[in-house]
Amino acid sequence: HFVFYFLLYRVVENILNLNLFRAFIVIMFKLLVTCLMITNIVAGVPKPDDINSRVFDKELSDQEHFIKSHHNPAYDHEAFLGEEAKTFDQLTPEESSRRLGLIVHKIDKDNDGFVTQEELKDWIRYTQQRYIRDDVERQWQSYSTDETEDKIPWETYKKMVYGFMEEKDYDPKVHDGDDNYSYAVMLKRDRRRWTVADQDGDDALTKEEFTGFLHPEEREHMKDVVVLETLEDIDKDGDGKISLIEYIGDLYKPDDNEEEEPEWVKNERQQFSTYRDKNQDGFMDNEEVKSWIIPEDFDHADAEARHLIYEADSDGDDKLTKEEILSKYDIFVGSQATDFGEALARHDEF
Repeated sequence: HFVFYFLLYRVVENILNLNLFRAFIVIMFKLLVTCLMITNIVAGVPKPDDINSRVFDKELSDQEHFIKSHHNPAYDHEAFLGEEAKTFDQLTPEESSRRLGLIVHKIDKDNDGFVTQEELKDWIRYTQQRYIRDDVERQWQSYSTDETEDKIPWETYKKMVYGFMEEKDYDPKVHDGDDNYSYAVMLKRDRRRWTVADQDGDDALTKEEFTGFLHPEEREHMKDVVVLETLEDIDKDGDGKISLIEYIGDLYKPDDNEEEEPEWVKNERQQFSTYRDKNQDGFMDNEEVKSWIIPEDFDHADAEARHLIYEADSDGDDKLTKEEILSKYDIFVGSQATDFGEALARHDEF
């Protein structure tokens, strides 16, 4: 299979020009994501971790914060270090402590010798969003040109991603059920999202606006688009709301041999009736979908910052010195710390 796809790759690369080849890759990736989503639904019982995959306000770590009422330090390590926490085992305690000292100076933005709760919260958010910054930078380099250095016009983006389509293919209604339908739907959705991201209305996106386009859940003015796209994905009958059947169908499709629904599915039915459908009309409307996928009642980064200060604040002044942090370094980075080699190469602060 590898040889086949490699040869296919080379053939396509030679046939298409650079812009069309980029479009081919982007479209194939989007279709792959769609196929994987469908596969997860059709495959029967998913992993419990997949249940809330549509919720954007997620925990800071995949680890459980408490295990059988005992605090799990691995949660704090991932919250504090983000993706870099995956290689803890490669460093000695001494090297771990040394590198943590370098991080402390970056967290202390006003250089007063103390790390406050606000500064620690900002750092936690910074580490958690590193993958977003990297993704935006990578895609910005792909779509920007010498002529569009500061902004990417819609026509440039459309040509690169959908340049293989003819204008007659743009309307999804014309292609309902045929091979071009998915492309037309993606183009229509991208156009709508682009318009909302374009805050100055010039039909070209700055890097900040482009971030909102690629990751709309990260920008307040883009959240209604996230809600609308989620509703469109799940609302199969097109009535503008999500029924219990549609909600469960998005999460789970039983195998032919299953005699009884899994317990987690029964729990999700209860969640829908008790918490998701707030007005008890049997459906989730826009506001109820928004409350579900973008909850506003809990700030994980702030809670984690308060927790870390509580654990390391030996003098009780509600802020941390470098010495206090290093004396409790195992709370922040553990006895095996992250490999910050990549971070050292990328960030001047290290």
